[in-house]
Amino acid sequence: MLRRFAVALTTFALGLVVAVAPAQAGRKVVVGPGQSIQAAVDAARPGTKIVVLRGTYRENVTVTKDGIALIGLGAVLKPPASPQPSPCSDPENPADVNGFCVLGDVDLDTGEVSEYVDHVSIRGFTINGFPASGVVAFGARDASYGRNVAIDNGEYGFAAFASTGTRMLFNRTSGSGEAGLYVGDSPQANATLLGNDTSDNLFGIFVRNALHASLVANRAHDNCIGVLVLGDAPGPAGDLKMTANAIRDNTKACPAEEEEELPALSGIGVALSGSTGVTVRGNLITGNVPSGPTERKGGVVVVSGDAGTPPTDNVIRGNIILRNEPDLFWDGTGTGNVFAPNACRTSVPDGLC
Repeated sequence: MLRRFAVALTTFALGLVVAVAPAQAGRKVVVGPGQSIQAAVDAARPGTKIVVLRGTYRENVTVTKDGIALIGLGAVLKPPASPQPSPCSDPENPADVNGFCVLGDVDLDTGEVSEYVDHVSIRGFTINGFPASGVVAFGARDASYGRNVAIDNGEYGFAAFASTGTRMLFNRTSGSGEAGLYVGDSPQANATLLGNDTSDNLFGIFVRNALHASLVANRAHDNCIGVLVLGDAPGPAGDLKMTANAIRDNTKACPAEEEEELPALSGIGVALSGSTGVTVRGNLITGNVPSGPTERKGGVVVVSGDAGTPPTDNVIRGNIILRNEPDLFWDGTGTGNVFAPNACRTSVPDGLC
């Protein structure tokens, strides 16, 4: 997804009825059924609050201005029959649009950010059935996504690339082709994922090539993997704290995908793959049992990454880890990894509980 391509934004017809004057004043605008969210965003000055009333809106929306607050009051966003060109879409598949695209000035080849888009917030929306992601951000700083629902989107429910200070708060996501919640390519992620419910995805929560994050009081269930921290594809991942999460019954079976170089996966609660400095403390990790073929399995799985990066200085302590197969798995690689004390019964190798 990280490729350079031109920003292509299309402004909707001026005949659409939108309260433009309040938006230009940088205060508040209301969008109702039959009106355009994108038109309101285009007309808004930085700092505008855009309230979207109950109804179904068939459009994809791009936000490139600071301080835009999009507030849905029972609003449902679905793919349009003819999507608008989006700078967050793969140019080889321009129809594969996202529900919301939040975009700073970022080189999509390198992930280098020239200027962040600041303090964008999106809350109260249901985002359903987009071929790419429900909400995706590139080069966003201090963005907040709260109390949204993302259902059956092709890639991610919510995703932040090359971003910092991301907050994903009390969202619900299910049926994502990849991860329900994703933080990646962000060496200063400083991300907070709090109170989210993520289910029926390939990965419930996926942190990749990103440092500094807190995962607190989330529920990850009925995925192939509940939480994955992947540390060597292409860079480090870690300096992350997981506390008070319920990671249970991740029994979904996902077949191997040769094109994506993914093995068959099922029955994994937490996977730390080549990660460094991850603290897993005070979590409930239960019932993660495979229902189909899988390369790995277990309540907490600590292994080297696919490129061989060993897991280092990860601490798994003070958790309830029961009814998994096994409760703890470690491939023996890496240094400084701590596995006790936890309430658990089975481990590979023996003696970790």
